[in-house]
Amino acid sequence: MPDFATFSLFLSAAIILAITPGPGIFYVMTRSLKGGRGEGIASAMGTSVGGMFHVVAATLGISIVLAASALAFNLVKYLGAAYLIYLGIKTIVGRDGHWESANICRTGYKRAFWQGVTVEVLNPKTALFFLAFIPQFINPDGVVFAQFLLLGSTSVALNTSVDLVVITLAGPIGQWLKTSPRLRTGQRYVTGTGLVALGSYVALTGEAE
Repeated sequence: MPDFATFSLFLSAAIILAITPGPGIFYVMTRSLKGGRGEGIASAMGTSVGGMFHVVAATLGISIVLAASALAFNLVKYLGAAYLIYLGIKTIVGRDGHWESANICRTGYKRAFWQGVTVEVLNPKTALFFLAFIPQFINPDGVVFAQFLLLGSTSVALNTSVDLVVITLAGPIGQWLKTSPRLRTGQRYVTGTGLVALGSYVALTGEAE
């Protein structure tokens, strides 16, 4: 398992990323506004299941990579670090296009759930993010499968918890974010800088031990 310091660093980064407004939060918020709280919760549960799909898939992939060689594992870490830096820069210079009105209609709880699953499972950015983010906190000398599953599940749980809060406060939060360009710009800079810092930290600390 990751040591206390590593897990604390992971938890801090995961919490910051979870509370940062983005397409996922906007999706469940819009679902709640247009389909009611019930559909919002159903869609959040769906995206959570979809997120776990990516966690399990990435867990199996990283385990196979580590079994191949320590060099391959370090290569994945460096590529992941580079991807995090790229995401950070892209976030900082990006726009707020995902805050525009989405074409979402009432669908019913069951359909909202499966739509949430589908949206998340078919999102390649989610898979790439887990492959880039979580390996930075893995101890290759430990049980990689268990570590990845623990960290991935924690990340998904944090994201879902924030989604549920957003669903509960969908009206005020939606109005606040849509009408406050300064807030959206601030969150972009904070998140982007955090991703660049994390990627740079990993790249500069050398190979995994």
